[in-house]
Amino acid sequence: MVNDIPVMAEPPALPVEKVLEALRIAFTDLVQRRAVQPAQTLTPLVGGGDVIASQGVLEGVYGVKVSPYLPQAHGGPVVSAWTLLLSTGTGQPLLLVDSAELTAVRTAATTALAVDLLARREADTLAVVGAGPLARAHLRYARAVRSFADVRVYSPAVAEGRRAAGFDDGVRLASSVDEAVSGAHVVLLCTSAARPLLDAAVLPAETLVTSISTNAPRAHEIDPQALNKLDVYGDHRPTVAGAAGEMVLAAEAGVWDPSMLRGDLSELLTGGCPPPSGRRPVFFRSVGLGIEDVAVARLLIEG
Repeated sequence: MVNDIPVMAEPPALPVEKVLEALRIAFTDLVQRRAVQPAQTLTPLVGGGDVIASQGVLEGVYGVKVSPYLPQAHGGPVVSAWTLLLSTGTGQPLLLVDSAELTAVRTAATTALAVDLLARREADTLAVVGAGPLARAHLRYARAVRSFADVRVYSPAVAEGRRAAGFDDGVRLASSVDEAVSGAHVVLLCTSAARPLLDAAVLPAETLVTSISTNAPRAHEIDPQALNKLDVYGDHRPTVAGAAGEMVLAAEAGVWDPSMLRGDLSELLTGGCPPPSGRRPVFFRSVGLGIEDVAVARLLIEG
């Protein structure tokens, strides 16, 4: 405790359904102006590296997550994340929490919310590309919104037999991206790739592909040239097109425009945008939002 503020270096696990419901409420409140989502800010550091700050306001709570990215002379960069919650009534701190695990949770839960809203009801075949903590969290949350009978996982490490921990017996390890994705109704891209892993435009109509952000500049897991052949959605319309690498690159190449974004999570939850057309593959891109961090961290003090 610091000045009677709970400090959590290892936050407890949260129930999946509780997290999903918290995000549904947060995104609904956002479109109904009961929540505030400022733009993310990036502050460069002298000598290299940066700090990303993600803010959000939900009922009674302001929160900010700070995420330093600190290159090292030897070895990989140091990356951390801490979330601070303040009461909007008293201005007093409510919680300081290490957000490493919470970031994986809120990212996976946001993707699962998109799966629930965008994947066809009978979707029962899932491909996960990636095998790290984010991939495992995505699998756990995706299974909470659909009953997948066939689950395939691919990553180079898994294909080479170097890592398969964290996956149950109901998961089939694929030897290539193509093998994992073939016939899948939902494809979750959960990697740190800075270049395309697949051409989403050649997938069957109604196939849902999701993608998340990484620290790599202009990172993109699908070919930017494919965007104009997809039904494209994002987590938050005002911010996603300016931050998602494939959207920025496609706009610069003149093959796609942010006005072509069909909708975001708030609009999907409240009927403010059209559903997928059923004629093309569907692509959902998230870049991460402060209200997601606040919604999940707030669960830790609500009990």
